[in-house]
Amino acid sequence: MYRIEDFRELNQIEKMIITQHSRKRFEERGIGIDDVCSVIDSGEVIEQYKNDFPFPSCLILGRSDEKSIHVVASINEGYIYIITAYIPDPLKWDNDWKSRKEELK
Repeated sequence: MYRIEDFRELNQIEKMIITQHSRKRFEERGIGIDDVCSVIDSGEVIEQYKNDFPFPSCLILGRSDEKSIHVVASINEGYIYIITAYIPDPLKWDNDWKSRKEELK
């Protein structure tokens, strides 16, 4: 599966594919492409999604401008595919931003 080093080797804007939909969501969430690059530089892979389509992806936790950010991304043919990025919700994530809180039943 993915290692953060795999992403760091490709961590350049020219090597990223970001859909128009993702760009729109970034704007709504106050996240820029520079933030995504910082997350990859500072981050770690915290979850793997081996069954994602069209290829596996992972969740990266990192920091940018004093805030923690989650980035969902994958790699294919020498490019990073950015699926989404968001500020973790404290109602859904433990204080370390790495562990999901158990759903209330």
